[in-house]
Amino acid sequence: MHSFRYVQGRLNCESVDLEALAEKHGTPLYVYSKETITDHFKRLDHGMERLDHLVCYAVKANSNLAILQTIAELGGGFDIVSGGELFRVLKAGGQAGKCTFAGVGKTRGEIEYALQQGIYCFNAESEAELRLIDQVAGDLGKKAPVAMRVNPNVDAKTHKYISTGKSENKFGVDFDRVLDAYAAIAKDCPNLEIRGLQMHIGSQLTSIDPFVEAAKKVTPLVEALKERHNIQFFSIGGGIGIVYRESLDSGDQSWWGGKSDEERPLTIGTYANALVPILEPLKLRILMEPGRFMVGNAGALISKVLYIKQGNAKKFVIVDAGMNDLIRPVLYEGWHQITPLQKSEAKPELVDVVGPICESGDFIAQDRELTPVVAGDTLAILSAGAYGFTMASNYNTRPMPAEVLVDGKDAHLIRERQTLDDLIKGEHLVGESAEEA
Repeated sequence: MHSFRYVQGRLNCESVDLEALAEKHGTPLYVYSKETITDHFKRLDHGMERLDHLVCYAVKANSNLAILQTIAELGGGFDIVSGGELFRVLKAGGQAGKCTFAGVGKTRGEIEYALQQGIYCFNAESEAELRLIDQVAGDLGKKAPVAMRVNPNVDAKTHKYISTGKSENKFGVDFDRVLDAYAAIAKDCPNLEIRGLQMHIGSQLTSIDPFVEAAKKVTPLVEALKERHNIQFFSIGGGIGIVYRESLDSGDQSWWGGKSDEERPLTIGTYANALVPILEPLKLRILMEPGRFMVGNAGALISKVLYIKQGNAKKFVIVDAGMNDLIRPVLYEGWHQITPLQKSEAKPELVDVVGPICESGDFIAQDRELTPVVAGDTLAILSAGAYGFTMASNYNTRPMPAEVLVDGKDAHLIRERQTLDDLIKGEHLVGESAEEA
C-alpha cells in the first residue's frame, strides 16, 4: 500500500494535507509516511514467518534517524555499508547485534568500530578483505563473525547501475571460488568465526524469476557450507521492486494502485510462495535486506513551480527541486510520477519538468504529460522515499531540503532545512584556521 491520496481534491499523506506542510516548512520538502513503512515491513515479516528470519533494512536507501527508529521499533535489523551508517543505527535505537556490514571497501577504522560495537556479521566481498578483518580482530583480541558474499552470476535484468549479481560486477566472490575461499580462511584466519553466506543480485526486480534462479543455484552451496563449516544463516539480499505509478484515488487503499493480483509485477505473496519452499529445507536463519521496498513508496518530494518557459521545441516547467535533491532520473533513468497537490481535471500537456541546477541533465521528467500548472503551484514527486535524500548533495551550493515524517494526523519535522551558514560549516579561509595542514 501507499498513503498518498487525494481527499476532496487535495493531496494528503495519511491524514495530513501536503499543501499545508509545504507552506509551513517550505520547498523542496521530503515527506514520508510511517504507515507505509510499517505496512511494508509487516508484510515481508509475515510473508516469511515459516522461516527463522530477520528483516535487515538497507540503511543506504534512506538513513534518516526517525526512519531507522521506526524500523528498530518494529524489531528489524539493519544492512549497513559504512561505519557512519552503523553510528546512525545506534543513535536511532537499533542494535549492533542485528546489523550486517556489507560493502567492498571497508576500512580498518570501520572494521575496528564494528567489532567494538558487536555487529552480527561482516558480509565480506573478497578474500583480501577477510584477511584484514582477521588481522584487526586479532589486534583487538576478538573473534570477528564473517560471511562471504557470493556472486552467483545471475542476470537480474535491471538497470546496469543496480545489477550486482553478474560476474562482471564488482561485488562478491565468484561462485566457483567460494568453497575454496571458505576452506582457506578456516585454515589461515584464526580470528574469524564463519557465520553464514550472503548474496544480492540487484535492485528494483519486478519478476520473481531471478530470485528463484539465484536461490536454486546457491542453496547447494549453502548446504555444503553448513556441512563443512556449520554456518548459521543464509542472507538472500534485497532487491524487491516497487511500483512507481501509484493510484491516488482516496477510495483506493490498495498498495499496488488497485491492480488485480494477475497484473501486479511482484507481490510479497508471490515472493514468499516461491522462495520459502526453497529455503525452508536448509533449516538455517534467513536474512533479507530490503531497502527500496521498505521506503520507496513511503516518500514524496514536494516542489514549487518557479516558472513556465515555452520554447520552440518544448515547454518547460521549472521547479525548485533539482538533481541535487533527487538524482535518480538522471543517474538511473528513474521514472517518478508527478502530480499537483491540487487535483485538476484539465487536459494534460506534454512538458519537461526541470530543476534550477546549471546542468542539462537536471530534470525530473522529460516529455511527460502533466495537467497545466502555473508559477506558484506545488507538485508532488512520488515514490521518492528511497535513494532520494540519501543521495542528495549541496551541488550549486544549495541547502539540503527539510524532511517530515507523517504519522496519522501528526507531522514531525525529522530534519531541519540547511541554512546558508550550514553550507560552509567546517570550512576556513587561509589564516583563519587554528590548525595548519
